[in-house]
Amino acid sequence: MLLKLILDCDPDAAWRAIRSPAVFREVSSPLIEIESLAADGFPTVWEPGQHPVEMRGAGVIPMGKQIIRLTFETARRGDVRIVHDSGQGVTGAVSAIRLWDHKMAIAPDPAGTGKTLYRDQLTIGAGLLTPFAWYSLWAFWQVRGHKLKKLAPTWAYDFPAPEPVQDETPVQDETPGHDATPVQEKTTMEDQS
Repeated sequence: MLLKLILDCDPDAAWRAIRSPAVFREVSSPLIEIESLAADGFPTVWEPGQHPVEMRGAGVIPMGKQIIRLTFETARRGDVRIVHDSGQGVTGAVSAIRLWDHKMAIAPDPAGTGKTLYRDQLTIGAGLLTPFAWYSLWAFWQVRGHKLKKLAPTWAYDFPAPEPVQDETPVQDETPGHDATPVQEKTTMEDQS
């Protein structure tokens, strides 16, 4: 199955987002709730390597444990960046899927809009269960794609730097008996030339 979308953010923002476990969980929820089985929980940003997770359908139906096995790749002149998950199900229903080859590619929109061309390809194999697994995952992929499009504009938002505070109120000497009238500066001949 293949999703091909134009995301309303620049490629760098999209690249950060697809490497974020928080985004991964957000686009999977509420259909699939995912919990890290690593001692420290999910990292802030995915790193290459293995990441054990446990999945629950709708947050309550046990689906099993899975290993997310990530590598990062660059293709075609370096303008296409790919997250590749070649993980596998370990227990439960997800272990029925024996082949899992998932690639998410980020590239600049070829139309030159400054947006992102996002391609999401999944190849699975589950023996006789492959058609059932394929249709279930296809429906999930459509929901996931819709959520990605909806979230993409928020990925590029950076909070503006705070404006420096400037106090333009003149400080006046409040010493008793002191005239608060501003003093004019004396101008010399050198200042006028």
